[in-house]
Amino acid sequence: MKQTLELKIGQHLSMTPQLQQAIRLLQLSSLDLQQEVQEALDSNPLLDTAEDETRSDKATQSLDDKEREQIQSVNSQGTDSAPAEGVVQNSEAELTATDDTAEQWNNDIPVELATDSNWDDTFQHGPSTSNSHSDPSTMESNDTTEESLQDHLNWQLNLTPMTQTDQVIAQSIIDGIDNDGYLRIELDEIFQQFQFSGNLELQEIELDEIEVVLRRIQQFEPAGIAARDLSECLRIQLRQLPADTEHLETASKIVDQYIQLLGSHDYKTLMRKMRLSEKQLQQSIALILTLNPQPGASITPNTAEYIIPDVFVEKIEGYWQVRLNGDNKVNLKINNTYAGLIKRADNSDDNNYLKNHLQEARWLIKSIQSRYDTLLKVSQQILERQLDFFEFGEMAMKPMVLQDIAEVVEMHESTISRATTQKYMHTPNGIFELKYFFSSHVSTSDGGAASSTAIRALIKKILTTENPVKPLSDNKIAKLLGDEGINVARRTIAKYRESMGIAPSNERKRLL
Repeated sequence: MKQTLELKIGQHLSMTPQLQQAIRLLQLSSLDLQQEVQEALDSNPLLDTAEDETRSDKATQSLDDKEREQIQSVNSQGTDSAPAEGVVQNSEAELTATDDTAEQWNNDIPVELATDSNWDDTFQHGPSTSNSHSDPSTMESNDTTEESLQDHLNWQLNLTPMTQTDQVIAQSIIDGIDNDGYLRIELDEIFQQFQFSGNLELQEIELDEIEVVLRRIQQFEPAGIAARDLSECLRIQLRQLPADTEHLETASKIVDQYIQLLGSHDYKTLMRKMRLSEKQLQQSIALILTLNPQPGASITPNTAEYIIPDVFVEKIEGYWQVRLNGDNKVNLKINNTYAGLIKRADNSDDNNYLKNHLQEARWLIKSIQSRYDTLLKVSQQILERQLDFFEFGEMAMKPMVLQDIAEVVEMHESTISRATTQKYMHTPNGIFELKYFFSSHVSTSDGGAASSTAIRALIKKILTTENPVKPLSDNKIAKLLGDEGINVARRTIAKYRESMGIAPSNERKRLL
């Protein structure tokens, strides 16, 4: 075989480091992006934030013509420049407050001090004063102490008179209670732990002693704590009610013997076995509904998760507009001080170090700007295609897939997927993830298509008007949608209903 050289022309996509960085930053959420930027600021001396410049002496100077043109161009694209102006105003206020504080500090210094006086009695330490008055978040973090369920139970245990052996048993039981307040460890396991502990006193503990200590702990607050199942949890709470509570005996029997029938809403069988009328059963169930099936949840601290929207959609003067969240925007710039130290003809290690970090800083700034541009383009297309949703709500949602947006903005579907993942839009109807606006379609009788999100909204609307005594089945819901021209199978209705967390018809049944 003869070897020859051939020249071929072709196109291929090369994943350069710049492109990889841009793709990675695009799919990050706002919080992850801020963390990524903070790590870059800590490691790259050529990077700087726009806020740092406002804290310098240049903060009080006016913007030059070039900066004004940049701000005007950003405003013409729909972004918000108010936060940058707000930063300058805040920095000026900080400088003024600092000057006033310094002047006040000088005025408060007395001319002479008594010979027997103490410096700490005359002056307060500056850092402690500024932290206690100028930083409300620090005060809030110092004052808020979260108490866990185990801490709450141990506090009650210390106030309960017990022998040392019983306290060891009680501590083992408390350690086995989960956040909902249920005991997730068997008493036999606790008994076996004591048998192999090597302590002679613990080895002499009987299983009945562990059961007695458990009963003591079940008298702690909140009511129903340390139960081993739902039936025991409700029984403990019913036992702590006054003896003259109406329907207490009937409710206790229901949760003790017929908790499964109550959970499946089989009221006919329950009335027959309990020999109760419908009114008596309804009153007993009303008493049971006042109990807490998860007593530990009232003590367990719940950390609130806040969503920071990336874009805002507002109707201004009759027109819908999209703008980026200026408060959430990352503003980076090149540190001119270090950039001015770079020399072209210098190949020393220090100069190469500055060159490499300068290139990385430029790549990062360009990638972040590309992220904001892509996010704004995608949000604008979502607004144009889902305009009826913003006007009329979920039932007006139109079917839309990633390809529809990708063709308009001339990007790949994977890029649109990254740009809509963990990105949130603030609308007059609430805060939604950008993924929420993409949904599959279901064909209608007139040859059109309906969004699956709109169908879910219709199902929810239909179920809000159903008779609780005779709830609608999935077949009935499919027939009602068919009457409106939407052809949906029963299994599709069941899938949509389960995705919304709606129980089936037999579990939605209620008594009058």
